[in-house]
Amino acid sequence: MSAGAAGRVVVVGSLNADLTLTTERLPGAGETLLAGSLRRTAGGKGANQAVAAARAGGAPTAMVGAVGADAEGESLVAGLVAAGVDAAAVARLADRPTGMAVITVDASGENTIVVAAGANEGVSLDDAARRIVGDADVVLAQLEVPQPVLVAAASARRPGALLVLNAAPSAPLLPELAAQVDVLVVNEHEAADLGGTADLDTAVAALLDVVPAVLVTLGATGSRLHRRGSGAPLEVTAPRVTAVDAVAAGDTYCGVLAARLAAGADDVTAMRAASAAASLAVQRAGAQESVPTADRTEAAAVAAYGS
Repeated sequence: MSAGAAGRVVVVGSLNADLTLTTERLPGAGETLLAGSLRRTAGGKGANQAVAAARAGGAPTAMVGAVGADAEGESLVAGLVAAGVDAAAVARLADRPTGMAVITVDASGENTIVVAAGANEGVSLDDAARRIVGDADVVLAQLEVPQPVLVAAASARRPGALLVLNAAPSAPLLPELAAQVDVLVVNEHEAADLGGTADLDTAVAALLDVVPAVLVTLGATGSRLHRRGSGAPLEVTAPRVTAVDAVAAGDTYCGVLAARLAAGADDVTAMRAASAAASLAVQRAGAQESVPTADRTEAAAVAAYGS
């Protein structure tokens, strides 16, 4: 652990304002539809995972990212602070707007998403941000900010600190980033994209040639952790629940996983806590607002897996 707060997580990633429109069906090319409802919420994979690490994981958590110098950005930063996240390293960029995702959801639950990266494309690490990263026990990152920024963050870690990379949205990894990853978290689709094959086992084997550990999230089935040279994967089943909205499941899982690893938990304990938190998140609508508390996460883990 670092000399600072034990179990500290630093998330390097995106912040987005999510605008969700509901329609009876998805619009066709050139078509105008009237939306049944409009909802503005806080999002961005980085911010979602930071909230999960702090609220559901109970870890001291800091966020490194960027928003525009606008009302949406101030709202996103305020949301992080309210969730207990240190947002001192979230920059306000005067020359770029806050990132935004426009989401259309039809009556059957199908959706389309268009993301404007905005300030997320301008994330950089200044000396203050490097110091914050240097105090982390786990650095958690995703692929919604430029990969060279993640390389810089990985290089700013103290010896022994872990880099957990959630390769979402999937994209080819820079070799200098892949070389610093300790745990790569992917779902089945991301594993197939990065591994170059639809066969999950073959994809994971290909990824283990590049990174030392691959954790595959499998939705309602659970998750599997593969470590290079360890033989059979470590499998954790997911609690059985009735899902309402799975939008925050993956981000909640990653945030809690990072929090528990930062606190020194073993792989099984960390994965069980992450699965328990995700199972609670899918029972509520929304992204950050669906992330459970640490007490509820612990209770769900005990109920599902025992003490």
